[in-house]
Amino acid sequence: MGQVTLISGRERRRHWSDEDRVRILAAISAPGAVVAEVARREDVCTSLVYKWRRDARKRSQRVEFAPVIVEPAERSSVASLEERGVIVVEVNDAHVRIRADAPPTLVAATLKALRA
Repeated sequence: MGQVTLISGRERRRHWSDEDRVRILAAISAPGAVVAEVARREDVCTSLVYKWRRDARKRSQRVEFAPVIVEPAERSSVASLEERGVIVVEVNDAHVRIRADAPPTLVAATLKALRA
């Protein structure tokens, strides 16, 4: 049988401390975690957990940088016409080539997908 929390007085809503929110958000961020299971275990509404996560993402406007290695091109190899104006992004084993005339929204969506 589950636990029942009785809230008395004027205020009928349960208040979560910042420490509880951080702990629950850390639990749903773990690899393989399922939000519904964590919410059920912590006795909190799933939609509230999603709201906390959305609010936390809005507050953390963190900028991350990726290392860039610039190597001089070999003189003996001449880039083909197809290779000119191409951005090559390498993440782990993935190689993505983006043409220089690609729309900015497509470039942003591609890079965002690689980050996830």
